[in-house]
Amino acid sequence: MAGRKSSRKKAKRVNLALQGGGVHGAFTWGVLDRLLDEEDVEIAGISGTSAGALNGAAFKAGMVRNGREGAREELSSLWSSVGAADVPGIARWLGEFSMGPVTKAIEYSPISAWTDAWAQFFSPYSYGPFYSNPLRSVVDAMDFDCICSKAAPDLFVSATRVRTGKVRVFSGEEISTDAILASACLPTVFQAVEIDDPETGRSEAYWDGGYTGNPALFPLFREDLPADIVIVNINPLERDMVPVTPQQIESRVNEISFNSSLLRELRAIAFVQRLLDQGRLKSEEKSRVLIHMISDDDLMNELSATTKMVPNPLIFDRLREAGRAAADRFLAAHKDALNVRSSVDLKEMYS
Repeated sequence: MAGRKSSRKKAKRVNLALQGGGVHGAFTWGVLDRLLDEEDVEIAGISGTSAGALNGAAFKAGMVRNGREGAREELSSLWSSVGAADVPGIARWLGEFSMGPVTKAIEYSPISAWTDAWAQFFSPYSYGPFYSNPLRSVVDAMDFDCICSKAAPDLFVSATRVRTGKVRVFSGEEISTDAILASACLPTVFQAVEIDDPETGRSEAYWDGGYTGNPALFPLFREDLPADIVIVNINPLERDMVPVTPQQIESRVNEISFNSSLLRELRAIAFVQRLLDQGRLKSEEKSRVLIHMISDDDLMNELSATTKMVPNPLIFDRLREAGRAAADRFLAAHKDALNVRSSVDLKEMYS
């Protein structure tokens, strides 16, 4: 009927920035699963690194193929495939313990100690012709026709050029199995991934994107994308306890390293926002970026770098539920802020 107002709420369009963190990326699975419940929240763009790239690719593939239900199915399938690497019986044994003891059991286990010692003397290249990336079959199974399509959401995957130490962002038809494997290539675990680079005109070796953008935010500054960036953070920004054991020290060094690029970008965003507030920069020259964050530092403080490398279905399930709960808390507290204002204090975050 003419003149009748639609009862449907205007969609809140946002971008997602998905951090890498190995197995801890199952937390992001839970966050995405919860966001899919919100019919009036539309994901316009996704920037992902490492596990964030895997989650982003699965989300887009499912969304393009069959909407929200397709995204749920694809994410579930992804983590089932990753979890299939678990040794039979280990998950049942670990299931008798809470998350904290599970983490410590893994962190201080003889297997973990042996793996750390092995890494000091051998590299992924020590396997010679017997080397194979265990994630390749998981990523190969993804629907790249959907992932590379022009349909929303736009997807950006970051990796680090080994030769120059600079970030490369893959998008559109550039995204491939190799691009995602490069984004998730920890150099102590996987051999560098070789990909032709049109910028340098040569084949380049790539390592994990977390070294240069975890995740990269700048691809989401495009004019046709919304101003809001929701960061799903799985590397704790703060830890009250000073690390003292080798495992704790390694874990904290890992977290600081993989948060540094994100904090640099947030500092730059805050600087531009301050110039806009002071009238020293015209809004026509630079637009505002609205930053939000979904995280659970309390949970992540119970975990360590060791558990990032253990594909255990029990930990997946608990991280997924924690991610859903964190997204639920975020929506209850800050959904009204989407498309209106930032819900995080940037100065407090990086200072």
